Amino acid sequence: MKKLIIINGPNLNLLGKREPNIYGSLTFTEFLEEVKTKYKNVDLDYYQSNIEGELIDKLHEVGFEFDGIILNAAAYTHTSVGIGDAIKAIETPVIEVHISNTFGREEFRHQSFVSPNAKGVILGFGLQSYELAIQSFLN
Repeated sequence: MKKLIIINGPNLNLLGKREPNIYGSLTFTEFLEEVKTKYKNVDLDYYQSNIEGELIDKLHEVGFEFDGIILNAAAYTHTSVGIGDAIKAIETPVIEVHISNTFGREEFRHQSFVSPNAKGVILGFGLQSYELAIQSFLN
């Protein structure tokens, strides 16, 4: 059984309420329950924080014992050298995900400090981006 964790960054706790035209109307809790039901062969953990240092601490905590990390660092993707460095420092492979197509949005969202250290990047498929990341770890 694969042991995976989804780590979400700032404002993703507001999914279902926040800009539904971009992020949809499903809460992440509702989505996570669906995914856990669908992927019974995956030990799937979840963590969310709006605080950069807590995200780095979580990466350090799980980065040597999990089979994979699915990371949506949200706005920190574009600003946090520290999160990029944390990914570089750990052994567990990281898939960077985004719900929206960041290249179709504001110019500052085209830069990622996560991507150079990630195993791969999935973006623009809504919440399905997370499922695609899970499937990548299973194949």
